[in-house]
Amino acid sequence: MTPPPLVQGYEVVIGFETHAQLSTASKIFSRASTAFGAEPNTQACAVDLALPGTLPVMNKGAVERAIKLGLALGSTIAPRSIFARKNYFYPDLPKGYQISQYEIPVVQGGSVSFYLGDELKTVRLVRAHLEEDAGKSLHEDFVGMSGIDLNRAGTPLLEIVTEPDMRSTAEAVAYAKELHKIVTWIGICDGNMQEGSFRCDANVSVRRPGQPLGTRREIKNLNSFRFMQQAIDFEIRWQIEQIEDGIAIQQATVLFDPDTGETRAMRTKEDAADYRYFPDPDLPPLAIAAEWIERVKLGMPELPRAMAARYVRDHGLSEYDAAQLTQSPAHAAYFEAAVAAGAAPKLASNWLQGEISKRLNAQELGIDAAPVSAAQLAQLIGRIADGTISNNAARQVFDALWTGEGQDVDALIEAKGLKQMSDTGALEKIVDDVLAKNEKNIAEYRAGKDKAFNALVGQVMKESKGKANPAQVNALLKAKLG
Repeated sequence: MTPPPLVQGYEVVIGFETHAQLSTASKIFSRASTAFGAEPNTQACAVDLALPGTLPVMNKGAVERAIKLGLALGSTIAPRSIFARKNYFYPDLPKGYQISQYEIPVVQGGSVSFYLGDELKTVRLVRAHLEEDAGKSLHEDFVGMSGIDLNRAGTPLLEIVTEPDMRSTAEAVAYAKELHKIVTWIGICDGNMQEGSFRCDANVSVRRPGQPLGTRREIKNLNSFRFMQQAIDFEIRWQIEQIEDGIAIQQATVLFDPDTGETRAMRTKEDAADYRYFPDPDLPPLAIAAEWIERVKLGMPELPRAMAARYVRDHGLSEYDAAQLTQSPAHAAYFEAAVAAGAAPKLASNWLQGEISKRLNAQELGIDAAPVSAAQLAQLIGRIADGTISNNAARQVFDALWTGEGQDVDALIEAKGLKQMSDTGALEKIVDDVLAKNEKNIAEYRAGKDKAFNALVGQVMKESKGKANPAQVNALLKAKLG
């Protein structure tokens, strides 16, 4: 295993706490809607507002999604877990406490594995616990005061907590992307980071190699992978500078400002004792029977790591290619549809990661919106494989398909005159003519200069207007040159 990278002689230590908003239609302890974008305080019922006499009722769908995560991550699913009150005061927390889990969470242990370059990394998980979200404080539209929107209050969350296993920003971002892929893949979270459905808190510290863990600072609410990288990089540099200047790091919660690219302290970091956790008397223990877990397991999709392993085994793809093809269910479905339509798996993978990804990224489109269907791609790959067109001609056909110039591969090849020369006699005549005009290149080739051979190939391709099959050209030239 590669030793952890050092930054200015310091080892970086990173752990994550990720809040994944569960994809239930209603809140975790009430029937109020979880739909995003409603007018402030229109989706907060009596339970969410903590009106006297109201009692929470557990949302079964939220529990089922927690079970799915536990199964996906190889975790232990507690047959009995309890809810606790996490006590703190904040204006957007009507009850004065948050219902969460503390001593016995529903999901315990497990891990997330991913590739960083060619190296397989594994981040251990401590737990994933169910809890309710708080409301939201609004500052921009008010002068000298703040507004409170309680639409989010009571929204179901799974907080996924790791061990401090990550040793670089690249590793941390790769972990977050893999976790994001898993929760969206199994359908428990829509993963919309802009809307706050997937929010990461990064605990960052630095230390000299071999020393005890340093004092951590928690960067809150990172809602994009780009900001995550910038925030952690800045925090690492800041902590090292402080230590080098003889200033001790103080445990704190910090926010990242994308405008300045800097983190700034928001408050001193609380420890568990500060929240005075105690079991919530309004909620009975959460009991999960083995039969329930088994039913959920039967309905689980094939997981991305298992699917990637199958692609390596059945299609001979590299681990990297397989990981790219399983970055989302839509990518995997497109690849499998292309292969089912007759495309060679490696060629389908190359096109997906190359030309298709390049164009999708340029136009900010998802794979679902690709103008070229999997069946069209398979037909195009087939025409390359059977020698009908060259790779260069294939790109012209692909461009026409993408821009809507045509829909049928064969019709486009015919209309554009891109079919490769298949008449061996005609091709042989072109080769003979080129050899007759290029005695110098022939002599240089026979003297051991490979570039001279490539020049001859280029001349043949030029004379055939690019329609000659390069493999045939190479074979003919070598046969005639001896």
